[in-house]
Amino acid sequence: MTQPLPDLTARFRLKRSLFRKETVEFRVFGLDQYGCILKTDKVFEPGDTLQFDLIMKMPFENIQAEGLQGLVVEVKKHCSNFFYSIDFSGPPSADVSGKLSRIQDVLSRKQSLRSRRGQPGSGATQMA
Repeated sequence: MTQPLPDLTARFRLKRSLFRKETVEFRVFGLDQYGCILKTDKVFEPGDTLQFDLIMKMPFENIQAEGLQGLVVEVKKHCSNFFYSIDFSGPPSADVSGKLSRIQDVLSRKQSLRSRRGQPGSGATQMA
């Protein structure tokens, strides 16, 4: 969990005052059908409920799973940032569930390609 997932961010709309909201994007360090792991400098407490979107950046059209709801279940401090374990709460709609599956599929392909590129002898010739 030392590297963020490639091209995946979480977007939150945080309330700052009565009439002002701030949109913030966080890096995602883990994702499965039950939840995700986010890293940010914003402070949340275990038990907080968050509303957010997951955005997978793609060359032509991004994949967006919008309107996710999650419960903060664990917090780990790392320097000036925090890692938050988020459990998805409530059953997602069929559309959101399909988009989450699509994001997970694209992520596994990207990680597979990245691991193949990083290994010596993976088809790339080396110059002596």
